[in-house]
Amino acid sequence: MADLTSLKQVTEEILGEEKLSSMLDGGEQLKHYIGFEISGILHLGSGLMTGLVIRELQKLGVDTRIFLADWHTWINNKLGGDHELIKRVALEYFMPAMKVSCEIAGADPEKIAPIFGSELYHNNDRYWQSLVEVSKNLTLSRVMKSTTILGRQESENMNFALLIYPPMQVADIFEMGNHIAHAGMDQRKCHVIALEVAEKLKINPLRDGAGNIMKPIAIHHHLVMGLQKPATAPDESMDKVELTTAMKMSKSVPGSAVFIHDTPEEIQDKIRKAYAPEKETKFNPILDWTQHLLFPIIGEVVIEREERFGGNVTFKSYPELEAAYASGDLFPLDLKNAVAKHLIDILAPARERFSDKDSQELIALVKQATGR
Repeated sequence: MADLTSLKQVTEEILGEEKLSSMLDGGEQLKHYIGFEISGILHLGSGLMTGLVIRELQKLGVDTRIFLADWHTWINNKLGGDHELIKRVALEYFMPAMKVSCEIAGADPEKIAPIFGSELYHNNDRYWQSLVEVSKNLTLSRVMKSTTILGRQESENMNFALLIYPPMQVADIFEMGNHIAHAGMDQRKCHVIALEVAEKLKINPLRDGAGNIMKPIAIHHHLVMGLQKPATAPDESMDKVELTTAMKMSKSVPGSAVFIHDTPEEIQDKIRKAYAPEKETKFNPILDWTQHLLFPIIGEVVIEREERFGGNVTFKSYPELEAAYASGDLFPLDLKNAVAKHLIDILAPARERFSDKDSQELIALVKQATGR
């Protein structure tokens, strides 16, 4: 059986794990994709978490691809709904930002193929037929429930175009022939729809190497917590997906996110102000980042402190670090300082990639268009 241990360490779940193992064992060339709205500047939760999964899939010999969802961005009215600006940002900023993020995470950026939504849909009758067929297998109620993948509430008054978004995202999977659909946990509802309709499709079903109709394999990575204090106290009885989605890093929440090309001073300031209660391990964003970003990328966390406060210490595993924090042996400020230092170091390639004048002007344009 194919060893999926490393992949499972950087994911929350794999729907279709046995199928993935059997296809890898059979030597099939699998196609992966993860799709993104072009909604603004890139933060660690999207860039690095995506890169970690792509790293492990590449080790397994999977073809890895990033879908630049310009139509979805337009439908969701991101970047002001300006289609030309969306295209420009996708090609000149977002794809380079994703590639450097994946490189930081240990993936090979040259083995990541970009797929542009406009090109996939252009003069493609089969795609639009597939979209209708997917939609015929969905009720209006089901589509309404899945609109949370757009970052919207189901009860929100929305225009009709937004209802097209979920079935389009499902149709994308089948049109690209993606054996593996990858996203954060907040996109799970869409992938579950794809699993449910897969064997009902006649026009453009997904097939394995033997020609058999198959369900896509859905891989979901962790949603990295935002740095801000939760608006309401988290409740462990809450649905896990709803809880993590509510607490995830967000570009729209000031101070919530570190962006891949933030300056050292910006990183230090954001981490210093982050919510990190002493001895609190369950809902602590600094610990969350340590577990899901630092250990998978650099393998250890070094705490630098004066001898009178215990001296330097190196943690080789997250459970070891968490235990020290829970006991009070590791203080929030010491952990924050270490996390900031490690992030500054690992993000150096991204700062260098976007240090030129043209890149800085484009980033400023994106910030202006998003109001951030």
